[in-house]
Amino acid sequence: MEDTAYISTPLGIAKIIGDVEGISSIVILNSEEPLTDIIPETLEDAVYQLNEYFEGTRTEFSLKLNPQGTEFQRKVWSALEKIPYGRTVSYLQLSKLLGDTKAIRAVGSANGRNPLWIVVPCHRVIGSDGALTGYAGGLHRKKWLLEHESPHKQQSLF
Repeated sequence: MEDTAYISTPLGIAKIIGDVEGISSIVILNSEEPLTDIIPETLEDAVYQLNEYFEGTRTEFSLKLNPQGTEFQRKVWSALEKIPYGRTVSYLQLSKLLGDTKAIRAVGSANGRNPLWIVVPCHRVIGSDGALTGYAGGLHRKKWLLEHESPHKQQSLF
């Protein structure tokens, strides 16, 4: 049986699902849920690492992952994990990495079905023209994540 935890993040409430086989889902909700008081042991590391990410002290995740998807989707998600923190790639570049530039739509579709937001960084994939295209969590969250990871932080004038 899978465990579930709800935690607060700067982007909203995150719902984390997993078991001894690994984390199967991390999504940011568009609704309010009661926060989890006692985090299940199987999810403790995920909660800890996500908190570090949002605090700006973690740039890579080391979690046991268990996303459910087709072989092609898992191949795309695996490629997403190789995009370095603070960097972006286009859907076309991602398709080339996977060996088939004609698969750009399928790659985009698999990217959009990524069940492990943030940890499998689908937010780092942008349009070929640099545009922030599609993000299941909303473009405002994608923009926030990319700015959070940017090595060039905006400085306040005041």
